[in-house]
Amino acid sequence: MAFENVLDPVFNPILQPLLNKSPFLAILILAVVISVVIVIVYKLMTDQVKMKEMKDQQKESQKKMKELKDNPAEMMKVQKEAMKMNMEYMKKSFKPTLVTMIPILLIFGWMAGHFSYDPILPGETFNITADFLEGIKGEAELIPDAGMELISEAKQEVSGAKVNWKLKSTAGEHAIKVKVGDSIEEKEILITTEVKVAPISKAYEHSDIKSITINYDQLKPLNHLFSDGEKQASLSIFGWQPGWLALYIIFSLIFSMGLRKLLKIY
Repeated sequence: MAFENVLDPVFNPILQPLLNKSPFLAILILAVVISVVIVIVYKLMTDQVKMKEMKDQQKESQKKMKELKDNPAEMMKVQKEAMKMNMEYMKKSFKPTLVTMIPILLIFGWMAGHFSYDPILPGETFNITADFLEGIKGEAELIPDAGMELISEAKQEVSGAKVNWKLKSTAGEHAIKVKVGDSIEEKEILITTEVKVAPISKAYEHSDIKSITINYDQLKPLNHLFSDGEKQASLSIFGWQPGWLALYIIFSLIFSMGLRKLLKIY
């Protein structure tokens, strides 16, 4: 989460309002913007006349190899020249790819931290899991702060080195404490209608409590089409619920291919 925290001041003022409005729309717009930037950078950093010549030569080589299928020796010569041309084409394409790679990876880092999980809404039931060191026995207790309500029993026997609790809460930043024996640890929780989540898990050292984890649901962008962050009825593509990355890849491929064809980029 430290990496994400560095990116938040840069991206949150611009992208968080859009994400709150609709994660689906945010992914669509980001895919369009990133595709446009990549295509423009590629066009500016490559000699398109030369790239077109190489593309045409590649097509011509493929045509010749089909014609020479009964002449293996000549076909191998053409194939060797085609491979040389492909390497030259890839070399010229690599520089613009390298220039755009780092900014895109930074944006992907932000997206991974903000598009992966559904927020916990006010009044919504959610689960907390505490993991303990092997061999820890006895009762573990969850202590909620003001505004939070325990649905399960506060004190539970440690079984399989873990305990689960169910809670619901009012909106805001909250904290829970887990106590077992002489160890007591705290974990922050965010309850909000915005598409934001607190860190999923927190690990502890020198404690009988190994970690405390918030069991978020995976964010399904198709359930947040135009909902101001609220979850809608479950939608799918023939039963498939794509995550943010799958949708981004689909959109970016469509827009990139369309832009390249429209602008005649080779």
